[in-house]
Amino acid sequence: MSALSIFTAPAASAASAATAAPGGLASPGPGALRAAVPAARPSADRPIPAVLGADLEVPVRGGRLVPYANLDYAASAPCLEPVGAAVAAALPAYSSVHRGAGYASQLTTARYEQARHTVRAFVGSRPDDVVIFTRNTTDATNLLARALPEGTTVVVFDTEHHASLLPWADAVRLAPPAFPGEAVRAADEALTGIDGPALLVVTAASNVTGELWPIAALAHVAHRHGARILVDAAQLVPHRRLNLTALDLDYVVFSGHKLYAPFGTGALVGRADWLAEAEPYLRGGGAVKAVNGEADADGTAGPGAAGIEWHDHPEARHEAGTPNVLGAVALAAACDALTATGWSALVREEERLIGRLRAGIASVEGVHELSLWGPDHPRVGIVSFVVDGFTAREVAEALSDEYGIGVRDGKFCAHPFVRHLLGAKDGGCDDLTASAVRASIGVGTTDEHIDRLIGALKDLTAR
Repeated sequence: MSALSIFTAPAASAASAATAAPGGLASPGPGALRAAVPAARPSADRPIPAVLGADLEVPVRGGRLVPYANLDYAASAPCLEPVGAAVAAALPAYSSVHRGAGYASQLTTARYEQARHTVRAFVGSRPDDVVIFTRNTTDATNLLARALPEGTTVVVFDTEHHASLLPWADAVRLAPPAFPGEAVRAADEALTGIDGPALLVVTAASNVTGELWPIAALAHVAHRHGARILVDAAQLVPHRRLNLTALDLDYVVFSGHKLYAPFGTGALVGRADWLAEAEPYLRGGGAVKAVNGEADADGTAGPGAAGIEWHDHPEARHEAGTPNVLGAVALAAACDALTATGWSALVREEERLIGRLRAGIASVEGVHELSLWGPDHPRVGIVSFVVDGFTAREVAEALSDEYGIGVRDGKFCAHPFVRHLLGAKDGGCDDLTASAVRASIGVGTTDEHIDRLIGALKDLTAR
């Protein structure tokens, strides 16, 4: 079985001890959840890293505390225990980086640059690629948007997250493709005849449906036309190994907060030349080698462009100011933890869980999973769905208030795509009728979390 195939498990039993909650969903009995919810911990049978907060309890209607079922990993993943430990270890000697002669500064600089090396290895980059630390995926994409050569044509699908859809001043927007081959054909057609530099922008895994995109084929098409490709890997790297070199990708962007390192860091990894020629994304210390000249006699002009010598290396040029050192340390620790666990174990466990989740959802009458390319297309641990007779907000609030389940509802910063999937007309952010519920899983997810969700949906649809 391919590592990207979907493992479809038999539908899980939704039976659980429960008591009726006045005016809402049936709630689990006081002892049922505590007895049935072991925290996700590494073991011989489940060799995965543990997450902080695995034992979190949350209040539900009536004031009881129940173990939290976090099914909202696609928004932000919890912190891995080894990530928290790495940050704690770095704090005692924390200092600013790159320009200090003191021991703490040298040690912190070494940790920061080692983090860059770790991220480079994690995504399988080429030896001459650069790794620029950013705040998140959105920040990384905007950085590249500012660095594009003049006259670059950007081609992007309407299925993208807003982080990939909005940064471009002008772009060729492609309609959601009916099947993967249509995505490749549409990109081929859009890139044909472009005069000058071009960039194809595509997600690796949809943040709405979890479906995997044919990024290798799209990269091949882009390069055949002399274009480059930017891949939004924010929803891929927590779930699958990414090898930028093997896939022949030019740029990838992703966020630490989706990769079990919620400390405000992301990364742009890729080819150096466009970034080396661009003006700094931010202007300030670290981005500059020298500032020469003096103000004019009237004090109205400081050193102009001719008096500023920007740093030659893109990693310095585009990281002005004191960087988020602890965020970089956290991101690297997450990369190390997932790599040490082994992708085969991680993928095997995720496919088992996502199969259980999707089979369970399919068993509930009135609940409909959203998909662009059908139920058999490979995907990561993300499922979006709608429930007949309820808005997405009503479902999400009921799951939280009655069962202690955390999911996401709305359009997931992908308004055009969600409206397409729902067949809805354009509308505002407050249009609850054109919204969906999203359940997403990660290394802290257990069978009980999924079974609790399915049981709650059955109770809701039975009213």
